[in-house]
Amino acid sequence: MAESIILTPQVTDDGSFTFFCEEIGEAFHSSQGAKQEAQLKFVEPCQLATKAQPPIVRILDVCYGLGYNSASALEKIWASNPHCRIELVALELNPAVPRAAIAYDLLRGWSQPIPELLAELATSGKVDSKYFQAQLLLGDARTTIKQLLKSGFQADGIFLDPFSPPRCPQLWTVEFIQQLASCCAKTGKIATYSCAAAVRTAMLAAGWQISEILQVGKRQPGTVASFSTTDLEPLSVRSQEHLQTRAAVPYRDPQLSDPASVILHRRRLEQAASSLEPTSHWKKRWLKKEYSNSE
Repeated sequence: MAESIILTPQVTDDGSFTFFCEEIGEAFHSSQGAKQEAQLKFVEPCQLATKAQPPIVRILDVCYGLGYNSASALEKIWASNPHCRIELVALELNPAVPRAAIAYDLLRGWSQPIPELLAELATSGKVDSKYFQAQLLLGDARTTIKQLLKSGFQADGIFLDPFSPPRCPQLWTVEFIQQLASCCAKTGKIATYSCAAAVRTAMLAAGWQISEILQVGKRQPGTVASFSTTDLEPLSVRSQEHLQTRAAVPYRDPQLSDPASVILHRRRLEQAASSLEPTSHWKKRWLKKEYSNSE
């Protein structure tokens, strides 16, 4: 993504703003509420407020973007414990995005000193204050994650927030999610807005146990995962059956370097050769069940 892309704010249903990316063809957040999405799909599922009692909480924000997920995490943690020290590592491809969020004052909906701290992060790439230490690692996350692995960073919460799997398969592959698992503390959690079967399969392959983030309104349910089933509700029967269809064939990127087109083509070939149930059959079966239940 070129640093010179045009980013125009668009208001969402909760009054917060997002950007629409013409190059990708998607907005950075849900039109139903950008700020609410950060709270409901990322911060709450990772249960960061309950982790705020120890002296340090560590967060990995993958595809930092406008900074909403991190801003919501800081607010939630400091509301629980104002003296909790937070260490944040944010991975972002395009520095123009967080800088544009600051230029348009899009973080004004969060309490101070959060907008001020994240403005410093967006402009200098680093913050080192009494209760907040952060670094913004710029570039392809498949490369910058290796730098993080070498440092030994272990996150209590990981926010996985790329564009959708069909648009950005590079960051939803088995191999990349395995890298994230290596950066996750044993008691940590990873959360994402995606409920795609391919993403959930990759998480299972990385050693995580998975659960659904409760659906709110018309939003898709999302996914939360940890290394233990403690505090995780089992998947619904429908979601369990979804994992037995061809939709669950994961994205693969063996060398963590393939372009999107190659990753998508590789998956299509694997799906075509798969003995799993066609996803269309699963959809028809569940539509029929839902129709019968509504009568």
